[in-house]
Amino acid sequence: MVHRDSSSLLAIVIELGAEGNKFLPGTLGRALHSQVIGWIADVDAVLAEAIHTARDTPFTISPLFGNRRHGKPVVGESFFFRISLLQGSILPIILQGLERWEDKSIVLGGHAFRLKAIYCLPGSHRWAGSSDYNLLSSLAIPQKEITLVFHTPTSFKQKDFVQPFPLPDLVFGSLWRKWNSFCPADCKMEEEVWQVLVSGFDLQTRVYRLEGGAEIGCQGWVRYVFTEERQARWGSVLSHFAFFAGVGRKTSMGMGLTRLRESYEQ
Repeated sequence: MVHRDSSSLLAIVIELGAEGNKFLPGTLGRALHSQVIGWIADVDAVLAEAIHTARDTPFTISPLFGNRRHGKPVVGESFFFRISLLQGSILPIILQGLERWEDKSIVLGGHAFRLKAIYCLPGSHRWAGSSDYNLLSSLAIPQKEITLVFHTPTSFKQKDFVQPFPLPDLVFGSLWRKWNSFCPADCKMEEEVWQVLVSGFDLQTRVYRLEGGAEIGCQGWVRYVFTEERQARWGSVLSHFAFFAGVGRKTSMGMGLTRLRESYEQ
């Protein structure tokens, strides 16, 4: 069982340097997931197994970002990926695992990289950050209208099908489930029948190629309008939470990377 003993939310960015110039796939999502689980297992094998078998994973992992130059990197060129933690107590374990790889190559899908830097502090990287379940639930100002930006392909399980459009009940239902899975008991939310409208969107269908096959998802932004004040409050909380939790399916393999678009960014 994954211990839910932390109220902190953390996002760290790991910078890697390419050690070769072989053709580099677009995502390496499964390889990154396997590597992070490996770092955890090096320190706490029981925790790694619990995370591997859990219904809800307490972290998300972005794709590997960087300039692929038609698929072939330059030796030494920088790439990065992000790990966000819905249980901040896991961070020391990941960092201990990373320490053991400082002088070793990190091999992702047959491609070798060297660890260059780790960005943990808010402001050190645009995708690094920290917060707290109690802080989010008490400080988020209700917003009747919010815009979520889906930075990587995003899709949802809808009954027995995959839904690539971010319908309000799927988006906020996904965030609600993750929130209640990992938040402290005094922060839990009641289940909602979301009364939310879509007032605008700019989305494209994208193919996200994982090592085991391709996934279809949407990428872009959607503006949601809440029709009930209470749901506007919780929707605002969950929209801030999306920065750490991601949205939809396969967020531990690079899909569903999401963040709230602030008013000054409109």
